[in-house]
Amino acid sequence: MSPGTPEFDVAVVGAGLMGAATAWAATRRGLSVAVLERFDAGHTRGSSHGSARIVRRAYPDPMYIGMTGRAMDLWRELETDAGTRVLRIVGGIDHGRLREPERIASGLAAAAVPHELLPPEEAARRWPGLRFDGPVLFHPEAGTVDAAGAVAAFVERAGARGADIRHGTAVRRVTPLGEAAVRLETAEGASLIARRAVVAAGAWASDLLGGLVPLPELTVTQQQIFHFPRHDAAAEPWPVVVHKDALSTYSLPGGRDGGPFDGRKIAEHDAGGPTTAGTRDGQVDPAARDRITAYVRQWLPGLVPEPFNEATCLYTSTANDDFVLDRSGPLVVCSPCSGHGAKFAPLIGELATDLALGGAAPEPRFTLAAHAARR
Repeated sequence: MSPGTPEFDVAVVGAGLMGAATAWAATRRGLSVAVLERFDAGHTRGSSHGSARIVRRAYPDPMYIGMTGRAMDLWRELETDAGTRVLRIVGGIDHGRLREPERIASGLAAAAVPHELLPPEEAARRWPGLRFDGPVLFHPEAGTVDAAGAVAAFVERAGARGADIRHGTAVRRVTPLGEAAVRLETAEGASLIARRAVVAAGAWASDLLGGLVPLPELTVTQQQIFHFPRHDAAAEPWPVVVHKDALSTYSLPGGRDGGPFDGRKIAEHDAGGPTTAGTRDGQVDPAARDRITAYVRQWLPGLVPEPFNEATCLYTSTANDDFVLDRSGPLVVCSPCSGHGAKFAPLIGELATDLALGGAAPEPRFTLAAHAARR
């Protein structure tokens, strides 16, 4: 084999949700795949850990509503393929004066997605322990996805189809070899060559791709997550909730992280302080804890207002929260998080594989050019 001969069709850098989903999608199409992940399996250093992330159909943007439907179908395909459950469907609620539930309801109606728009009194009767002060949108096709379980399922199925999975393998340098191949060099001094590299490195993307492609500014923040016990641990779980008022919050059943009595996971959306992948301290901000505890007292009287578990995670966001999903030469840029990407993971994997194969144009809003035009 000559020094420039590809060993793999696709090399995936990063085995979080997006990278793992890409490996699953690519191996399902019969491609040879290598996955290089800098940390051990199941690590908590990035954006894809934990037992519960929101999946939902409700968006104020018709494009994302359509994408949610395609993603939900693919989540169910993963469950069938892996023989395991990663989804927990409990329904979804949107409310608050800044959430515009009527506008979201109109979008769901246009997409023929089942939903109800309820007065606050009816919503409070239906879900004791939650408070509302305006119209409440409910749609049944929402719930949670087990992020850590999904990563494990994607990787296991990709490995079963022949993918070369390399945990504990940090990529130090990415070097395009013209248009037809790319070399990846690891921190240990090894290298491999692939026809395409999908860089799904989240908070590390700028370090790897800076100077190679015209990346938009990607802001990394450290978010704060809290779990609160339920007063009635035997009650049915509430739906997932997105609430925008004085605070922009989301809450959901906590899964394994919620303990044996299914404590509630609650956080502010996009309220974390700026950091980097290498300098984040992993420490919870006491001011964030105080804000969320006060929020629980006001809006979630069905919870004990004392968090029993807390953690941090990373958001890597664009200026307008649209994803970055585009190809430049042999490189596919796959940094679609922006704090709301987890629900789309299997679809992102399919789209990244499409780009690697060169058979489909990227979504225009996700291109490098579109992000550059917004600067």
